[in-house]
Amino acid sequence: QARMPQTPPFAAMFDSSGYNKNLCQSKEDNCRGLYYHDSNLLSGSLEALIQHLVPNVDYYPDRTYIFTFLLSSRLFMHPYELMAKVCHLCIEQQRLSEPGLDKNWIQKVAPKILQLLTEWTETFPYDFRDERMMRNLKDLAQRIASGDEVYRKNIQQLLQNLIRKLTTVGQYEEVLAKIDTTSIDCLTVLKIKPQSIQRDIITVCNDPYTLAQQLTHIELERLNYIGPEEFVQAFVQKDPLDNDKSCYRDRKKTRNLEAYVEWFNRLSYLVATETCMPVKKKHRARVIEYFTDVARECFNIGNFNSLMAIISGMNMSPVSRLKKTWAKVKTDKFDILERQMDPSSNFYNYRTALRGAAQRSLTAHSNREKIVIPFFSLFIKDIYFLNEGCANRLPNGHVNFEKFWDLAKHVSEFMMWKQLQCPFERDRKILQYLLTVPVFSDDALYLASYESESPENHIEKDKWKTLRFVSEV
Repeated sequence: QARMPQTPPFAAMFDSSGYNKNLCQSKEDNCRGLYYHDSNLLSGSLEALIQHLVPNVDYYPDRTYIFTFLLSSRLFMHPYELMAKVCHLCIEQQRLSEPGLDKNWIQKVAPKILQLLTEWTETFPYDFRDERMMRNLKDLAQRIASGDEVYRKNIQQLLQNLIRKLTTVGQYEEVLAKIDTTSIDCLTVLKIKPQSIQRDIITVCNDPYTLAQQLTHIELERLNYIGPEEFVQAFVQKDPLDNDKSCYRDRKKTRNLEAYVEWFNRLSYLVATETCMPVKKKHRARVIEYFTDVARECFNIGNFNSLMAIISGMNMSPVSRLKKTWAKVKTDKFDILERQMDPSSNFYNYRTALRGAAQRSLTAHSNREKIVIPFFSLFIKDIYFLNEGCANRLPNGHVNFEKFWDLAKHVSEFMMWKQLQCPFERDRKILQYLLTVPVFSDDALYLASYESESPENHIEKDKWKTLRFVSEV
């Protein structure tokens, strides 16, 4: 049985210019609807790109190509339609192989098709939450397995792994739904000081280092469940060459990506809630200093998403208006962190720090040094602009593959970061608190803030009156 190409880690897939220079191609490829320049595939008709995905007796597609095409093809067609075409092409190949050499074709091509299906099911498992997709996968598997006992075992293994992954993501989504119902925002705008309603973060975890580590647990777990395709599906537009009006809507399956953005918002509101709650000024100042230490440790760990959520929580106006409280805080550490996350020059300081963390991650010996958790909203924004900045198709109707190499390079880096096992010990009590403790709505935050430090001007006084009136109704 021919040995299949080994799967290199994601980082090794893309070289610095964004794609692999070893894409083998022959002269006639340019005539077959694929256009190359300096050995790099730049564009092609959709049909030609699909054919380029399907292995044959003496060809197996480059792994960077497989990832890039599977990632971007959903902008043009459903994954199940692509799978149906792949099945069709494989069957055609088998039919056209010389009579009597059918067995030979199975022996030569089956391991390659199996490898392609393995890459697809491992990298884009969520595509297979679709009945039609599963049907096509099983049909093709059946065809391969008929040839040999070894393939039958491998196919079984592939299907088992896939079903295990899909079961896990189903369970994760149930847990998310449970967490959502437990932590339904505490919208009861409190007439009295809110200290009676909950323990506070420092009682639950008085060590900023431990809290930063538990935040990193939540970040990595949630990152891990985001499928690479969600980045593309978040921006799915109607393909101009696609006549089916109904098909593109149900492609927007981005639940895990949305859950991650919701987590960022929750953490910001949690920081603001914890800061506005205490009755005494010195306690509020202590909470600010505590979160500053947590944020600094997040920075050292490489957890930029929690760091940014904490800073944005402290910058919410119910918190930033507490001048007497801030006067008691030693703010030098906080100022340094704010500079790191300063949005000017397109987040230049943060991007430099992120590059440093990514470099460290590549040469790291321990999982602890490998952690890279990007500031997620900015990561999505970058992908959004990359997507908006170029057309998906060229004027001649070809797919603009150069754009998709770039997109895939971004997403493949993310794929590498999200696969990391969190090296810190889990603390269930702290995790439970972070995920489910009620947080204040905007109004409740303002009310708590005005209770802590009286309104300073007419606008604030009017707002306070309105809020108190609403809360008493």
